[in-house]
Amino acid sequence: MKLASLKNGTRDGALIVVSRDLTRAVPAADIAPTLQSAIENWNEAAPRLRARYEALNAGAAIGAFAFDQSKAESPLPRAYQWLDGSSYLSHVELVRKARGVEMPPSFLQDPLMYQGSSDNFTGPQDPVYIATEDWGADLEAEIAVITDDVAMSITPEQAKSHVKLLMLLNDISLRHVIPAELNKGFGFVNGKGVTVFSPVAVTPDELGAAWDGSKVSLPLTVHVNNEKLGAPLAGVDMYFNFPQLIAHAAKTRTLGAGTVLGSGTVSNHDRNNGFCCISEKRALETVEHGKAITPFFHFGDRVRVEMFDAQGASIFGTIDNEIRKYQG
Repeated sequence: MKLASLKNGTRDGALIVVSRDLTRAVPAADIAPTLQSAIENWNEAAPRLRARYEALNAGAAIGAFAFDQSKAESPLPRAYQWLDGSSYLSHVELVRKARGVEMPPSFLQDPLMYQGSSDNFTGPQDPVYIATEDWGADLEAEIAVITDDVAMSITPEQAKSHVKLLMLLNDISLRHVIPAELNKGFGFVNGKGVTVFSPVAVTPDELGAAWDGSKVSLPLTVHVNNEKLGAPLAGVDMYFNFPQLIAHAAKTRTLGAGTVLGSGTVSNHDRNNGFCCISEKRALETVEHGKAITPFFHFGDRVRVEMFDAQGASIFGTIDNEIRKYQG
C-alpha cells in the first residue's frame, strides 16, 4: 500500500491512503491520525489501511479525492530519529580519490552512519532554502526505510521484518561547510541542513520482485534543471544492505517506531549510469580533467528525484525542489 501525509496546518499532517497509480487518495484519520501513530500501532493499523487501499484501487473508497503531490508533506513531516548511512562505497571511493586520499579498509567492515536533524523535514515539492550559494549546496538522492520498534543488538536477519515502509529522499549537503566540520572529528551538524522525502511511503510488497528483503533493484533517476544527472542502479554496489544498516544502528540501543534510515547516495562503479549527487560528478571531472567543472546549486535551480517500476510508472511520486535564498 501507499501512504502519505497531507498538509493541514499541523506539524505532522493528516494520514491519507494513496492509490497505486498516485492519482487518488482517501482520508485515514479514523484509523490513525498521522503516519507516526500508524507505525507505532502497525499490527492493528496496517490491515485496516490495506483494506482501504484495496477499496481505493477498486474505485470503491468513500470520500476519495484527487491526489495532488504538491500538497503532501514528507510522509513523516518530522521523526523521532533520522539516521543516514553510506552504503554505496563507490561514492565514497571516488570522492576520496579526487582528494588524493585512500579509502580506509575499515570502511569495508563497518558502515558509516550519522544522526541528522529530524524535527522538520521539507515537503517533497516545497522550496529548499539556503542562506548563501557559498555553502556549495548539493543533492544526495537516496532510498530510506521506516522501521517499527527495533530491539538492541538485533541481527541483520532479524532486522528484515522491521522494514515497514520505504521512501526516496534528497539529503541536501553543503559541500563547502562539511570539510571544516568533519575536521573537528565530531560529525555533521551544519553541513546537513535540509532533508526531503518523497510524496508517498510504500510497503515493501509494492516493489514486487525489485525488493528482495534487503535492497531495491531499480534505477534511481535524478534530474537537475531538467537535465538528467543519472539513474544509478540501487540494487548494484550497495555494500551494506538495509537489514545490515538497521543492525548497525541498533548495536548498542533500541530504535523507536518511526525511525527513518537512509541508504546514503546511490552510486555505481559503472559511471555510465550517471550520478545521484553533483559532488560525485565533480570528483570524476577532477580525476579525469584535473579540475571540477559542474557547479553546485545556484538559486533558482531545480532538482527532481524519482523511481519507476518496470512498466515506467512512478512508485513513490516525485521529489521536485527549487533552490531558493533564505530570507529569514
